[in-house]
Amino acid sequence: MEDQRHGPNTEPANTLSSRERERVIETMNLPEFRELSPNQVVPLLASQGRYLASESTVYRILRAEDLLHHRERSRAPVRRQPAEHVATGPNEVWSWDITYLLSTVKGRYFYLYLVVDVWSRKVVGWQVHVEESEDLAGALIDGTCTELEVDPNGLVLHSDNGSAMKGSTMLATLQRLGVVPSFSRPHVSDDNPFSEALFRTLKYCPQYPTRPFEDLAAARAWVSSFVDWYNTVHLHSGIRYVTPDDRHFGREGAILEARKATYEAAKAAHPERWSGRTRCWEPVGEVYLNPEETGPVSGELRASTPSGAGQSPVEAEPPAEATHPTRPRRPSEARNKPAPFQSQPNRDGAHQRDRPPADWRNSAHV
Repeated sequence: MEDQRHGPNTEPANTLSSRERERVIETMNLPEFRELSPNQVVPLLASQGRYLASESTVYRILRAEDLLHHRERSRAPVRRQPAEHVATGPNEVWSWDITYLLSTVKGRYFYLYLVVDVWSRKVVGWQVHVEESEDLAGALIDGTCTELEVDPNGLVLHSDNGSAMKGSTMLATLQRLGVVPSFSRPHVSDDNPFSEALFRTLKYCPQYPTRPFEDLAAARAWVSSFVDWYNTVHLHSGIRYVTPDDRHFGREGAILEARKATYEAAKAAHPERWSGRTRCWEPVGEVYLNPEETGPVSGELRASTPSGAGQSPVEAEPPAEATHPTRPRRPSEARNKPAPFQSQPNRDGAHQRDRPPADWRNSAHV
C-alpha cells in the first residue's frame, strides 16, 4: 500500500546535515559494522564514546540510500494481503470463530461456536460444547446449511487458523459440501473482524452474566436468548440500524424508506434547521471482508452505497478488543443475576426499543 502521508513543508531544525548523513553512511559501511544492524551499531559506538544518530534515524538514512536489504540466509519476510471476499446478499460469505465461556470450575470452559453472515450480520448457526473439536465444527457447518436450506456450493467460510478450523475433518466436510474455506493470515488478529466484533457485543452487553455458567445447559440457554435478541431486536450500526433479521430477509428497504420519508417531512416542516441533505437511509450495498484497498470505513469493512447518496461513511460495529473469558465488572452491576434485555442507549445517546426474548430465563446464568 502506498504511503499517502505528507511530510512537513519546511525542513525540521534538528535534521542532520549533509556531512552528518555521509558520516552515518560511511560508518555503517565499515568492515566492522557492515554486517551488523543499526540496533547493534549504535550501542557499540556509544561504548566507544561516539554518537552519530539514533537507531531510527540510521534506519531511515539507509532506507533512503537503498542500503537496507535482507542479507541473511533465511527467506526474506513477505507481506501477504488476505484474499478479498465480497458479499452482495445473504448466505454468500460466512464468518465463524470459537470463544470461551467461563464455568464454575477454575480452568474449565465452555466453548461457543458462532457463525455469522457477513452481509446481514445475522447469527446463522451456533453451538456450545465442552471441548474445541474439528468434528463438532464440521457438524455445525453441515447442520447449519441443512437447517437453513442453503446451497453450500460456492459459499465462502472465513475463520482464523485454529486447530478446529483447519483440522482434517473440518476441511473434508467443507470439501464435501463445496464450501470455499478462507483463513486469516498467521498471527494477524484482525483478519476476522466480523466474528470478533460479534464476540465483543456478546461479552460486553449489559445482559452478560456476572457469574460463571453453572453447567452446559445454562450456557446454552443464555446464548439462545442472546442470539434471539441479537437477530430480531438489536439495531446494528453497520447496517443502518436495522436488525440482522430485517436485512437478511429483505425487510430493510421498507423500514429505511419510512425513515427517509420521516426525515424529509421534518426538513420540509423546518427547513431552517437543515444545512444540507437529510441523513442517508439508503440500504448498505456490498460488504467486503478484508478488502484489497482500505475503504472509507476501516481496514476490514467497506460497504458501498448508491452513488449520490450524500452520506457520511457507513458506521461499523466496535472492534472486538477482547474475546477472553472475562470482562471488567462494573460496580453497579447486579452480582446475582443479569439485567433483562431492555432499552439500552446507543452510541449516539438515543435508546433503542428492545424486548425480552420469549425464551429468556433468569436461571440461565446461575
